[in-house]
Amino acid sequence: MSERTFVMVKPDGVQRGLIGEIVSRLEERGLKLVAGKFMQIDRDLAEDHYGEHEDKPFFDDLVGFITSGPVFAMVWEGQDATRQVRRMMGATDPADAQPGTIRGDYGLDLGRNVIHGSDHEDEGANEREIDLFFDEVELVDYERIDETWLYE
Repeated sequence: MSERTFVMVKPDGVQRGLIGEIVSRLEERGLKLVAGKFMQIDRDLAEDHYGEHEDKPFFDDLVGFITSGPVFAMVWEGQDATRQVRRMMGATDPADAQPGTIRGDYGLDLGRNVIHGSDHEDEGANEREIDLFFDEVELVDYERIDETWLYE
């Protein structure tokens, strides 16, 4: 069954010119891009996005970093998309991320780990994050010509 998942290239990934590399990796995996937006996140959106961390000591640092520069927000679709993206991203701390993962190859620091993706363990995270960043009309339904070759 196909699902949608939210992914964001964070300000450090944008500044380092990694948007194309990350998009390419996700496309090569067989996932389908259904929405993308280059944007500057304001404080209100950042606080909503990281709301589950509001009472934690690192909340202000998270909000400060994600609003420090532009991001590239995306919605990807595919079979088990959230779990696939999480595996491709690697461990949150790049020091623990395996080579070949996005964070393992490009992440330098826990606070500068290049990419965010919805958590497959948190039911509803995808919908909540997609709804925060995209209006329904911005999500494009289409068939890729290779879908019949990717899924049974």
